[in-house]
Amino acid sequence: MSGLELQLQRDPSGQLIYTDAAGNEHHNVHVVRAYPISAPDEGISLLGDDGHELIWIATLTGLSASSRIIVETELATREFMPKIASLKSVSSYATPSVWKITTDRGDTTLTLKAEDHIRRLNDTALLITDSQGISFLIADSAKLDRHSKKLLDRFL
Repeated sequence: MSGLELQLQRDPSGQLIYTDAAGNEHHNVHVVRAYPISAPDEGISLLGDDGHELIWIATLTGLSASSRIIVETELATREFMPKIASLKSVSSYATPSVWKITTDRGDTTLTLKAEDHIRRLNDTALLITDSQGISFLIADSAKLDRHSKKLLDRFL
C-alpha cells in the first residue's frame, strides 16, 4: 500500500518547493514537527515562506516512501538536539555554570544560565537549553550513570 505522494522538489539553491493539489508552487517551504519529542512521527506541517501552514501530515507512515525520505531529510537538517549520555563535570552548582558532557554527537560543553533552563518533559525526560539556545535532551535520567545523576540532582 502506498501512502500520500507529496509533490516536493528542490530549487537550484536547495530550498524546498511544494506543489499543492491546485498546481500552485510554494517556494522556500519549511517542514516542522508539532511534537518533536513526544510524538516525532506524528503531526508534521509544511509551512510556506510566510509561516502559514500549507499541508498537515498526520503521520509520517501515511506518506509514500519517496515523500517520506524528502520530509525526513528536511527534518534532519532543520533539527539539532543532541542527546546527553553523561555529565562529566560542572564548574559550579550555582548558575551560570559550565557543564562538560558527552552526547550522542560527541563531547562538548554547555553553559547553563539559569536553573529554569532545565525543563522536565515527563518523569524521566529533561530538556536543557544552554546559553546559545541549543536544546539538549536527556531522554531518560534514570538511565544515566551514578556520577551524572549526582551532578544533575544538584540542579533539580
